[in-house]
Amino acid sequence: MTQNKLPLIISPEAFNELAEQENLLLVAVVQQAVFNVQHLPGSVLVEPSKLVSGIKPAVGKLPDKERLDALFSRIGLTPDSHVVVYDDEGGGWAGRLIWTLDVIGHSRYSYIDGGLTAWRKMGFPLSADAEVKARPSTFSVTIHPERLVSKEAVLESIGNRDSIVWDARAPEEYAGTKVTALRNGHIPGAVNLNWLDLQDADNDLRLKPLPLIEQRLNELGIHKGMKVITHCQTHHRSGLTYLVGKALGYDISAYDGSWSEWGNDPETPVEN
Repeated sequence: MTQNKLPLIISPEAFNELAEQENLLLVAVVQQAVFNVQHLPGSVLVEPSKLVSGIKPAVGKLPDKERLDALFSRIGLTPDSHVVVYDDEGGGWAGRLIWTLDVIGHSRYSYIDGGLTAWRKMGFPLSADAEVKARPSTFSVTIHPERLVSKEAVLESIGNRDSIVWDARAPEEYAGTKVTALRNGHIPGAVNLNWLDLQDADNDLRLKPLPLIEQRLNELGIHKGMKVITHCQTHHRSGLTYLVGKALGYDISAYDGSWSEWGNDPETPVEN
């Protein structure tokens, strides 16, 4: 067995060449039906619904401690685990899991760039064994409230030169021309860079080069040294923008209430 320090973002090629490692926990954040057809050998399954509360209107908020305890115990998380996560959509759900790990204070994780799509295109081994068993643990989650961003904190950030909101939704959602809540548009002062614009659709949903992404963020007014708050509709797509912000070294956090909370509150300010 060898144990190497893995980067935050690891290519499928590099991960495929790794020797077996102790304390490695490989997690697929996909639907059960996808997992049953193909997944990386040795993966444990976390369905996306397990990462959100599901309580309306802000269905994307963090689940409670009891649900998180059950989830992470079932998949066998321990304080020493290095989580390697992937999904089948270019990083949204994988990033959501990484954000969740940050919120509970678990900082050892990596993302397989391009996930299942890139892995499959490379012709690397796949499994269809739906009976893959995790080694359960007894994991007690500590939720760090200072790593969560509330609606009130977003309100306080408006107009603060040191803070900026990164809206990861589609342009029509940002503009308010697509109806996704009782009120539609964007948080005042927020800038829009669609999560899909971070992905290279011609390169198996891998991330575009990080320097190019940073250049675009700088053009939009998002710079290192600022407090960046990212969101989407339910903090699913903004899982990827959160992950990219971390990779770039930004002071980034995520508003898990997202637009499903903000846009359904008659008192919050909205621009369109």
